Amino acid sequence: MRIIFSLLLFIAALVACKEKDKKNSSSAEKSSRVVKVPDFNQDSAYLFVKKQVDFGPRIPNTKSHQLAGDFLIAYLKQTGAQVKVQEFESPTFDGHQLQLRNIIATYFPDKQKRILLAAHWDTRPFADKDHDQPNAIFDGANDGGSGVGVLLEVARIMETAPAPEVGVDIIFFDGEDWGERNGSQTSTPLPEGLKEWWCLGSQHWAKNKHKPNYSAYYGILLDMVGAKNAQFHREGYSLEFAPGIVDKVWSAAGRLGYSHFFVNKNQAGIIDDHLFVNPIAKIPMIDIVHYEPGIGFFGDWHHSRKDNLELISRETLEAVGTTVMNVIYYEE
Repeated sequence: MRIIFSLLLFIAALVACKEKDKKNSSSAEKSSRVVKVPDFNQDSAYLFVKKQVDFGPRIPNTKSHQLAGDFLIAYLKQTGAQVKVQEFESPTFDGHQLQLRNIIATYFPDKQKRILLAAHWDTRPFADKDHDQPNAIFDGANDGGSGVGVLLEVARIMETAPAPEVGVDIIFFDGEDWGERNGSQTSTPLPEGLKEWWCLGSQHWAKNKHKPNYSAYYGILLDMVGAKNAQFHREGYSLEFAPGIVDKVWSAAGRLGYSHFFVNKNQAGIIDDHLFVNPIAKIPMIDIVHYEPGIGFFGDWHHSRKDNLELISRETLEAVGTTVMNVIYYEE
């Protein structure tokens, strides 16, 4: 959904994020612990994706969006998290005013060192890459649903498993995917306070954190992490802002036997929620995001009716979820 975005707008924040990232990666390299990492259940993660799809497309200002958000809030509370809901309004490029909610769950609030996990939970309002029906709505099983599904399984584990050495925060960003229309030749001027029409929730949260002075050692964003035979290449802005965290995650995936998913190849940067968390919130965050060789980021199903449950692979969800769990539990 996104276009190449200039880092010139955020160059001042780059140095600070890199310095923090260096400290994170160097401390991780010193650890030789053997840790019992809780099992990630691929079937449970898949059911969490299906649960979202069953609500219908989670398009802001719709009943499906409202019901899905209510479910996320209730389930996170059920797992024992401290949950905050950040309600806000935001305009769109085509004249709508969206009622949005960022949903934040805090686990082990007494732990000072914290890891931030994030995904967006909204669905795009039109399938503008669909050759036959560019105005259709679509399920968003992968684009939105998969990242949330993985993190809901992480939340379930946080409730039942022994605590890791670090605190864990989960943020479900809203309003990520309305953006602009694919192939549009005109662009509506941005209102003051917005840097892009995309990623409305992360822009808002980065400027208005749910807790004063909140920070995390680093963050991991999951976007489109459930497709069959998916590959995740090393995304450009992740490498600019947090190269040590990229190395940490891709190395963990390699040790676990997931190198065919986490491919050690560098690609260009894309607009995604991490691009605003890094410079505005000053938290080094990386993006685990679908890359398809020969096509580029996202794949031929992106923003089309092909993005449904048939696209989703339990094995891919497990590879991503197990990697994230290992990164969390090996953190000191």
